[in-house]
Amino acid sequence: MRLAFTKMHGAGNDFIVFDAARPDALPTAEQLRALADRRTGIGFDQALALEPPRRPGTDVYYRVFNADGGEVEQCGNGARCVAALLAGRLGREPGEFLMDSAAGLVRARTRGDRQVSVAIGIPDFDPSSLPFTAAAEAPAYALEVDGATIEIGAVSIGNPHAVLRVASVADAPVDRLGPAVENHRRFPSRTNVGFLEVVTASHVRLRVHERGVGETRACGTGACGAVAVGRRRGWLRAEVAVDVPGGRLAVEWQGEGEPIWLSGPAATVFEGHAEL
Repeated sequence: MRLAFTKMHGAGNDFIVFDAARPDALPTAEQLRALADRRTGIGFDQALALEPPRRPGTDVYYRVFNADGGEVEQCGNGARCVAALLAGRLGREPGEFLMDSAAGLVRARTRGDRQVSVAIGIPDFDPSSLPFTAAAEAPAYALEVDGATIEIGAVSIGNPHAVLRVASVADAPVDRLGPAVENHRRFPSRTNVGFLEVVTASHVRLRVHERGVGETRACGTGACGAVAVGRRRGWLRAEVAVDVPGGRLAVEWQGEGEPIWLSGPAATVFEGHAEL
């Protein structure tokens, strides 16, 4: 089978995007893992499969697969890249789109300067929404990791996030704590892990260990999760610049019950095909 794809990235968080109008057009998990290999495949953090709309009024239904071949609920930078691709295909640049995903509806806006914004739902702090094992919802939780106790915030942005505040992301133990928290027994479906450095109330630095991928140069839902946790703890304002290794993202969240918006660049790298 020949797979035609578009290689895209949002602040260095990279993807392949392809059409999957039929069930047999979807690569297997093994094939996705091979394609994700950066030496022998194409290389990507996530693969985004575009399907025909499932609900009236939407422009597309997209599915998200991590580099390990597993399907996940949501991807913020991936959603922005899907919107950028739709804008070109449908000739609506700038434009607005309503997209659908496993995590629900996503509103998107493109501006025509490669900047794309998406509203990816309302942050959910209920532990069962991640899921995360806890006696009750709380602003912070103590987590036993490798014989030590760390403090995390936990939130769902359509997918699960654990957020640790650190003094410096440059010195954060991402390689050690990222996998340990991702696979912690209290996260039965595993979790993404964000390491948050608060510079000011409107400026943060962030590194994210993504579930099923490892550390990435940017994570859109990770940026949203970190801001949501930081805002709930009283550390951050409603509009925050988030510096990630791949560039800068912007997150806006007005508070409880409101959708969270993610903005940043989305770029096409190249188009190609692979034989599966």
